[in-house]
Amino acid sequence: MQRRHFLKTAGVTAAGVAAAPFVSTAQAQETITWNMVTSWPTNFPALGTGANDFARRIEQLSNGRMRVRVHGAGELVPAMEVFDAVAAGTAEMGHSAAYYWRGKVAASQFFTAVPFGMNTTEKNAWLYHGGGQELWDEIYAKHNLKPFAVGNTGAQMAGWFKKEIHSLADMQGIRLRLPGLAGEAMNGIGVTTVNMPGGEIFTSMQTGVLDAADWVGPYNDMAFGLYQVADYYYTSVWNEPTAVLEGTVNLDAWNALPDDLKDVVREAAKASNLGMISEFAYRNAQALETLVDEHGVQLRTFPDDVMEALFDSSQKVIQAQVERDPDSAKVYESYLAFQKLVRPFSDIGEYSYLKGRDHVGA
Repeated sequence: MQRRHFLKTAGVTAAGVAAAPFVSTAQAQETITWNMVTSWPTNFPALGTGANDFARRIEQLSNGRMRVRVHGAGELVPAMEVFDAVAAGTAEMGHSAAYYWRGKVAASQFFTAVPFGMNTTEKNAWLYHGGGQELWDEIYAKHNLKPFAVGNTGAQMAGWFKKEIHSLADMQGIRLRLPGLAGEAMNGIGVTTVNMPGGEIFTSMQTGVLDAADWVGPYNDMAFGLYQVADYYYTSVWNEPTAVLEGTVNLDAWNALPDDLKDVVREAAKASNLGMISEFAYRNAQALETLVDEHGVQLRTFPDDVMEALFDSSQKVIQAQVERDPDSAKVYESYLAFQKLVRPFSDIGEYSYLKGRDHVGA
């Protein structure tokens, strides 16, 4: 009977360890409370709720030893000041997109999206296995930050346009909301781009400040009501074949964490990254059907001359950046080498399968 009691007790103890593998019982009474500032409206679908999910996972995996209070854009700091606020320690954490900081850290754009670059699976492989995370750490450490991938929208649409695009000539003079390297590439073909928080897009389109806007994809675009201010939804994926959402931690706060809580944050980031990818795949499919069937949205693709011009412009923009910025050169060298490595298998794997599926299912 004593032996059975011992085995039963040991089994319960082992189950407890398995359920909370990162928790140190020696420090169980310690509670750390952090603030997270974001670039998204509070509880905004997928982006805002993704930040909430990250915070929830940290508290859950730490068994309550870490708690994170999430603040929407404008609550503690404006949407476009997340980077500076976390670097300065105004908040311990941030959730945003790295390409918003191109004026401060030019190389940051490669960690969000590269026009005509890697897709979501390839990009995650580079970050987790191809040296991308190490480069991200190195560059952000100069700004007192520790970065993580905390979500991904998957492939993004080319955006909402008030007028239909029949040729490259129709792009001239359009005022378009589009950040990052893709925005610079658009400038190169005669478009005028601006970067603004997502919460300002609807009003800017409605009042004529913008003629067109890129936001994310069907799910988030429908949440902002963009179908009410533009008739044409361009589905040509070129600008953001994937878009990594960035979690940042103040480096001083990060270094002060015990090792087990650092593991908690790392694993929570990975889980939230996968969770957002899966949610977007589901929600975008639902939203696209609603946009077309219930709101009469007209789907379009860019003409060939527009796509060709965008590809050429993208290559020039990237080349110019790597020539003037050593960090960008270092990051892009790694990015491009990894893309060349994985592309052959992507072509004969996922791409080949999708083409074959379309052919037999036509």
